[in-house]
Amino acid sequence: MKLQQLKYIAEVAKHDLNVTQTAAKLFTSQPGISKQIRLLENELGVNIFKRSGKHLTEITPAGEAVLALARNILDNVENIKHIAEEYADSSKGTLSIA
Repeated sequence: MKLQQLKYIAEVAKHDLNVTQTAAKLFTSQPGISKQIRLLENELGVNIFKRSGKHLTEITPAGEAVLALARNILDNVENIKHIAEEYADSSKGTLSIA
């Protein structure tokens, strides 16, 4: 499981299951996103999305649970980046006066 895969599923869900639109937003290819989603689903052993042919039609119940955790993980990654920025740049941060 890779952070990139979690980002892809979160973005696909955010863009109403439109992989082409997601690929354009993320400046990557639609086949690349589809492949990474399939790899994640194979690794987890569950389908995150229901499909009709090649199109994603809805998020499965397992997918809803996975997406909730993926969003949480991605939020935490952003929080880690913000913390690192605060410590890397001494001109930024919080000043507390008691």
